[in-house]
Amino acid sequence: MPIMPDRSDEPAWAGDNLADPHAVADKPRRVRKMFAAIARSYDLNNRIHSLWRDQRWRRCAVALCRIKSSDVVADAACGTGDLALAFARAGAHRVIGLDFTHEMLTLAQQKARRASGLKSQGSGLLFVDADAMRLPLPDRSVDVVSIAFGIRNVADPVAAVAEFARVLRPGGRLCILEFSTPRNRLLRWMHQLYCGRIMPLTASLIARDRTGAYRYLPRSVDTFLDRDQVTAAMTGAGFQNVAMHVQTFGIAVIYLGYRAA
Repeated sequence: MPIMPDRSDEPAWAGDNLADPHAVADKPRRVRKMFAAIARSYDLNNRIHSLWRDQRWRRCAVALCRIKSSDVVADAACGTGDLALAFARAGAHRVIGLDFTHEMLTLAQQKARRASGLKSQGSGLLFVDADAMRLPLPDRSVDVVSIAFGIRNVADPVAAVAEFARVLRPGGRLCILEFSTPRNRLLRWMHQLYCGRIMPLTASLIARDRTGAYRYLPRSVDTFLDRDQVTAAMTGAGFQNVAMHVQTFGIAVIYLGYRAA
C-alpha cells in the first residue's frame, strides 16, 4: 500500500529543525512530505541547479558498476527514476526502483512508459513503494544496489548501508552517489553561497514550494557524514575495495564498494 503524504499546512522544514535535520525525530515523515510536494518540479530543478551535470553523474555511476546482461539492480530512493532508467539502458537484466514517496514513483512509472530503446522492458523494469532501510528483497538476491542523492535522506544511513549489504550477492556492488562539499577553500565558499543563498530562493520559486525543501537541501549536505565517514560505514558493513570518485570539483562523490564473499 502506498504511504499517503502529510496534508497538513505546517512546513516540513523550518526553524530549529533545520539546525541539524538528521537529528529530527520525525525526519522520515518530513522527507516524505517534502518530496511529495516538489515531485513534479524535481527533475527541472535538478537540471537547472546542477547546470545539467546531475545526469552526467548518474551515467558515471552506472559506468563504474560495469553492468552485465545478467545483473539484477535495486535502485533505492529512486525518486523519478533517472538512475533506474540509466541502468536499464545499460542492459541490466532486471531493474527494481524503490522509493517511499508515492508521488515520485508515479512520475518514474510515467517516465519509463515514455522511454524508448530500453533493453529492460515489462517485468524487467519495476517500481515499488518501499523504504530504503527495509528493502522488500530476499537476502543475497541482487547484483547491484544504488542510491543517488538519497542516503542522506534516510533516518539511519549506517543501518541503510547494512541493509544494502544484506540484499547483495557476494561480490555485488554498492554504488552511492551523493552531494559533497568541495575541499578547495575558494570553491567551498562559492558552493556555500550558491547552495545556501541563491538556490533555495530560485528552486523554491520554480517548485512553488512551501515545505522548506530547498532550505533543507543545503543543510542536509552540510550536516551529513563526511566522505571518510561514508566509506567507513561501507567498510563497517563488510564492503571491500571501497573507492571514492569525486565529481565536478567535489560537488558530488560516487562511492563504490564490493560485498565481501
